[in-house]
Order: sequence, then C-alpha cells, then structure tokens
Amino acid sequence: MQSWIKQFNFWVEKNFRGNHRITTQMQRRIYGHATDVEIRPLNEEKAVQAAVDLLGEVFVFSVAVAALIFEVQRSARSEAKKEELRRQEMEELRQRDDELAREVELLKSKLQELDQLAQKRGLSGVFGFRHAHGEESKSAATN
Repeated sequence: MQSWIKQFNFWVEKNFRGNHRITTQMQRRIYGHATDVEIRPLNEEKAVQAAVDLLGEVFVFSVAVAALIFEVQRSARSEAKKEELRRQEMEELRQRDDELAREVELLKSKLQELDQLAQKRGLSGVFGFRHAHGEESKSAATN
C-alpha cells in the first residue's frame, strides 16, 4: 500500500506541478501580466488536492457522458420503432390502395358489361322497362 501511495504522489508531483506552471503562464498571458517571472511550484498538499479534484471532475464528466450516450441510444431506438410503425402503416395504405384499385377495375369492367348489354338490348331492355310498360298498357286497356 505504501508503494502505491508513493507512486501516486510521484505522479501527482510530476504532472500537476507541470500543469500548474502551464496554467499559471496561460493566465498571466491572458491577463497581460509578465510571463518571464519565476513561478513557484505547488507544494505537495496542493498538488494532491488538484489531482483529487481532477479525478472527481473526470468521474462526474464520465457519468454525464455515459448518461448522455444512454439517452441518445434510447432516443435512437425509440425513433427506429416509430419509423418502423410508419413504414408498416405506409405498407398497409399501399395494400389498401391496391385493393381499391382492383375493386375500381372490377367495377369498371362490370359497368362496361352493362354498357354493352344496354347497347345490345337497348336501355329499357336491361332494366325491364319494356316489359313493365307493356303490362301497364294491357291493364289500362282492360279497365
């Protein structure tokens, strides 16, 4: 355990003291201060605190990224389901359209047959007008 702590402290000192130097130089440039001054290194306690803060932030951002990825995937699955339902509805509408088109064609052919029959027999022959008209005239003559 002691060796792990020593390794962690060495890593912290090496990385975060360098990070402190770079960050301080950047801040001095941004604020227009002199950058050629000596920057005092962080003491061990502040370096460890910076490392712990960074690890905490990395953890929080990791959880946030994981939640974001989960939400995006969930949303994508939901959209895919909606798209599949839309596709199925469109397919059903196409099938209904095809059925209606076949029904219209059938009705057109029946209408054409009726039209041909009407032309052969005459319109009154198709609907039985001649026969009914003939009976009316016979009954009127007998009365």
